Amino acid sequence: MSMTTSITPNVDYERDGIQHGFLKLPYSRDDSAWGAVMTPITVIKNGDGPCALLTGANHGDEYEGPIALSKLALELHPTQIRGRVIIVPFLNYPAFRAGKRTSPIDGGNMNRVFPGRADGTVTEKIADYLQQHLLPMADVVLDIHAGGKTLEFLPFAAAHVLPDKAQQQRCVAAMQAFAAPYSMMLLELDAVGMYDTAAEQLGKVFVSTELGGGGTSTPRTVEIADTGIHNLLIHAGIKLGDPIKRDSVLLDMPDDNCFVTSEDEGLLEMCVELGASVAASEIIARVYDTRRTGRPSTEYRAKQSGLLAGRHFPGLITPGDPIAVVAVAT
Repeated sequence: MSMTTSITPNVDYERDGIQHGFLKLPYSRDDSAWGAVMTPITVIKNGDGPCALLTGANHGDEYEGPIALSKLALELHPTQIRGRVIIVPFLNYPAFRAGKRTSPIDGGNMNRVFPGRADGTVTEKIADYLQQHLLPMADVVLDIHAGGKTLEFLPFAAAHVLPDKAQQQRCVAAMQAFAAPYSMMLLELDAVGMYDTAAEQLGKVFVSTELGGGGTSTPRTVEIADTGIHNLLIHAGIKLGDPIKRDSVLLDMPDDNCFVTSEDEGLLEMCVELGASVAASEIIARVYDTRRTGRPSTEYRAKQSGLLAGRHFPGLITPGDPIAVVAVAT
């Protein structure tokens, strides 16, 4: 993998103080022959100490991260920290500007293209810059997600089962320090190419979140992000002060039985509220054929007992869409 990059930062990662700048990526296009993608970045540094890399809008239609990190870039002062905080509120900036999960430039899903390519597409070049330049600087990495336009989740912070159990323990401790209402040992449908995987393979303490969904934010979910960032920076030994303590329900996704997937196209009726307890074999949704009336709906049942932790958000569904995520309280 090449160490060259066409991205140029106009911030100095080693300079003390506050810097607001850009990651400049040349991008020649019809409306700007010598144009560039200008991804905003903030660096706040005060002497030696740990480094936190905080990112939002890995997917462009998820808003708690961009809101909370934009506020943090305005409010966090070097005197409040020791070490360095790197803030990238709009990681997939083209996707964020378009209000889409993926980039309108190349269709790239930022969370599926790592480690990226220095000579690749726009999305791959951004991922490569993180892989080669930002992740190596970081001790702790927080990537703030929500459900976007197509999913809705209970608000949780997440860690993964890792081969290195000492690293897993550090990630779990950071997840619990975030103190979201729920803390999830998250099972990924496909971990290949994920930012999470890239950070974890470099040995970093990595925490992710899912803080709601539906392509919007709420006062509650933004407050959870604000508080979680504050707590995580204190946990990492970067921010001074006391954490905000609150209870968090521990959840687990032990295997694929957590997922209920649609095999039909039609109108979705959710039969269980998000966060409600469900029993194995309980009906959690029905899908109605919209081509004509008079046809029975298809019933979808939970494969295990637990809490409804996530659900399909739009009222229409197609084959392959996730209907529900049922997690187990531990």
